[in-house]
Formats: sequence, C-alpha cells, structure tokens
Amino acid sequence: MNSPQIQAELSLYPLEQQDIAKPIYEFVEALERDDLKVYIGTLSTVISGEMQRVFDAVRDAYARVARDGRCVLVVKYLNESDKRED
Repeated sequence: MNSPQIQAELSLYPLEQQDIAKPIYEFVEALERDDLKVYIGTLSTVISGEMQRVFDAVRDAYARVARDGRCVLVVKYLNESDKRED
C-alpha cells in the first residue's frame, strides 16, 4: 500500500523582526532539504509528498525559525486522492 500523498500551502509571517526576509528564506531552505517537491510563490510556498514527511518538514522548519523570533505560520493541507467525485 502506498503512503498517502498531500500538499501543504504555507505562509510564514515574521513578527517584530527587523529583517523579515531572513526567517522566510530559512524556512523555505529547511523545507527544501527534506527532498519534498517545493514550489515557491509570491505569497506562499507549496510542498508536496508523503503525508508524514510533509507534516514533519513543516514542524521542523517552523521550529527552526520560531526559536529566533515570533512568527505566524498559516498552513492549508490538501490530500491528493485518486478518487474524485463529479
């Protein structure tokens, strides 16, 4: 049986920081290291892969940037099911 595949759309908002770009770059860099498919957009980043690996990558990337300052992370998940209803 194959592992369930999901997508996660992520938007990180650093708070009360002089350089807001640094934590965003660090967050995306942490996601890219996990061998997931990563699509960087203007307002959000989308990652896709096996469900548990996506969950773990989001947790680890957030922990990495949250230790250096306050930030908000908005996440939306979509399961990639082969079953579609018309």
